[in-house]
Amino acid sequence: MKKSLIIIIVLVAFAAIVFFWYTGTYNKLVKSDETVTAQWGNVENQYQRRTDLVPNLVATVKGYAEHEQSTLEGVINARAKATQVTIDPTNLNEQTMAQFQAAQGELSSALSRLLVSVEQYPDLKANQNFLDLQAQLEGTENRIAYQREEFNKTAREYNTLIRKFPNNVIAGMSGFAAKPYFKAEAGAEKAPKVEF
Repeated sequence: MKKSLIIIIVLVAFAAIVFFWYTGTYNKLVKSDETVTAQWGNVENQYQRRTDLVPNLVATVKGYAEHEQSTLEGVINARAKATQVTIDPTNLNEQTMAQFQAAQGELSSALSRLLVSVEQYPDLKANQNFLDLQAQLEGTENRIAYQREEFNKTAREYNTLIRKFPNNVIAGMSGFAAKPYFKAEAGAEKAPKVEF
């Protein structure tokens, strides 16, 4: 009788240890996944801020630079594409991240072309509304870069957590998948050629 009681106590203690270890690890994985999701929201928020600035920027430039119609249309079309590509943060993967980055990259390129073409219009460059919008756009681009960096940091911490043993066992059983990273634009590794 005493021996069977000891075996039952040992089994119950072992089951309790496994249960608490599993739930503790699972909860840590959930918390890390939620941190990645929240950081993704911060990234999207900054991209949305930039998208919201575009109509005001286009309207301001349109009044001064009538000859830049194709450039303005390019910005408008790129903005439309960028707003169409959205990602459910629970479904982040390499493919959806690549689509999102491509759409945002098109908008970045279109805005760059617009800002370069504006150099031809001194009256526009002196317009306070345009200068304010340009400063807001620059600040937003800096915030985007910062939030992307923070996203990569939280994704790395999460990916490391789900790959470590024995967390990887629980992560695999519970459906926790690796999160993709923001990557540099194609050709970013090459220094630009500057000629005078």
